[in-house]
Amino acid sequence: MADEVPAEMRGVILTGFGGFDKLEYRIDLPTPTPGPGEVLIRVSAAGVNNTDINTRIGWYSPAVEGSTSSGSAEGFSEAQGEGWSGAQFSFPRIQGIDAAGEIVAVGEGVSETRIGQRVLVEPALRRADGGVDFFGSECDGAFAEYTKAPSAHAHAIESPLSDTELASFPCAYSTAENLLHRSGVKAGERVLVTGASGGVGSAAVQLARRRGAFVSALAGSSKHRAVADIGADEVLDRHAPLEGDHFDAVIDVVGGPGFGGLLGALRPGGRYACSGAIAGPVVELDLRTLYLKDLTLFGCTALDAGVFAQLVGHIERGEVRPLVCATYPLEKIEAAQRVFMEKRHVGKIVLTI
Repeated sequence: MADEVPAEMRGVILTGFGGFDKLEYRIDLPTPTPGPGEVLIRVSAAGVNNTDINTRIGWYSPAVEGSTSSGSAEGFSEAQGEGWSGAQFSFPRIQGIDAAGEIVAVGEGVSETRIGQRVLVEPALRRADGGVDFFGSECDGAFAEYTKAPSAHAHAIESPLSDTELASFPCAYSTAENLLHRSGVKAGERVLVTGASGGVGSAAVQLARRRGAFVSALAGSSKHRAVADIGADEVLDRHAPLEGDHFDAVIDVVGGPGFGGLLGALRPGGRYACSGAIAGPVVELDLRTLYLKDLTLFGCTALDAGVFAQLVGHIERGEVRPLVCATYPLEKIEAAQRVFMEKRHVGKIVLTI
């Protein structure tokens, strides 16, 4: 291991499901050692995401039926212990699914030429057995000075953007690109994006426009101008009923009581893709809408092969832009999550490390 890597590091550990008291800032965490096929990354910045909070409050447990906001501060007492992969969650855990930084050491089987590379970590880590581990969930993530990851999932990137800006991309933008890829959005189609002011939604607006689609975005009235500025062709109020059924695809991260209206807004043969349910995971589905309109529904979590590499290319060519609205030092993670949960921002909140 490189001489400059200390034996201990600063970081935040999650000690259990619940409130902010479950986040513990430490200065004496053991620095990880990269194993075979792995690299050690000095983390410069890490984005804040819904999944960090959802995991902390136990929202992924099937026993929980409320919206994320209803338990975002104290957690859900009915949570049974599952993480977002469905497996039992292990504590303590260093969370953080977004990592931007530099490779400082490599494990067995990894070329030392990788040392010094600037990288982004792909959030969904595919195992040799075909399963998927999520960075910062089934393994430790980016809320620390150092983290390790499989070399294949640490993507080298060349960009004039700062590490803080780069840290806004991995989870939100790869999720958005995966939603568009999975649902086959193409030029000339009409796409409806929910939660368009958030991380995934604002990314989906940009990436759908990049594909040549006509983008309608749902957002609160106070955020309409900001959402239009990132590329939405039209911005609709998120509380207003949708009229007609002229959308080819819906990209949804909200769920909740508006779900039925989203399916109703799809044209016959339309596609619905979902990667979140901040307004509530349990929805009503009229099966007649599904089969009489020949709709296709996509659930999207693990990235399809090549999606993250494709995103890195978009970033390097300047085809998408970062939307960093605020930064906080790592030790202020509670303040960052509190602001995040207020949902008054547009874009991403990033922790600097």
